[in-house]
Amino acid sequence: MYQLYYYPGNANLAPHILLEEIGADYELVLVDRTKNEHKSPAYLKLNPAGRIPVLIDGELVLYESAAICLHLADRHAAAGLVPALGSTERAEFYKWLIYLTNTVQAELLLYFYPERLADDAAAAAQIKAHAERRTGEMLDLVETALAAGSGPFLLGAAYRAVDAYLLMLCRWTRVMHKPARTRPHLARLLDAVMARPATQRAFAAEGIAAPFY
Repeated sequence: MYQLYYYPGNANLAPHILLEEIGADYELVLVDRTKNEHKSPAYLKLNPAGRIPVLIDGELVLYESAAICLHLADRHAAAGLVPALGSTERAEFYKWLIYLTNTVQAELLLYFYPERLADDAAAAAQIKAHAERRTGEMLDLVETALAAGSGPFLLGAAYRAVDAYLLMLCRWTRVMHKPARTRPHLARLLDAVMARPATQRAFAAEGIAAPFY
């Protein structure tokens, strides 16, 4: 049985959705960020970076959300969450997953934690504003790609793990002046992912209430 260490709505959400899609047995283990449990000695033994989530798969202790998603998709290939190895679609899958985690997610962290790169409140506010603008530009790029594709998902007609990852990140933009849902093709994708029973079960298990994104 898998164990997924989580906090509601954090970067565990995409792996959680995939666990529901796969239908594998798993246990959720709450890491209470309000009590700094992600910085506790016990949790740091699992993830020295002190970030959520962690996936336990037998003897394997895995962190980094994108790595967990790819591991689950590969372990359960019959679920169809990742294209075949060596295919053009697989290369596109890698492109989007890496873009989402290395570029979009990294920028979102600047938006939510600008004080990490600032010495005063004014500088933090500037960083936050720039991060929101840059995140918007990144979402515009995704919107343009969706408009040019065969949709409704990132890789076309087939739902893949990257779509769950995109939903997770787009959810985080719901507090911005121009959230992801204001872009029509992105909104269509988000609605399609949210309509899936596995997604709804994951949201319910984490106690995430509307507005979802």
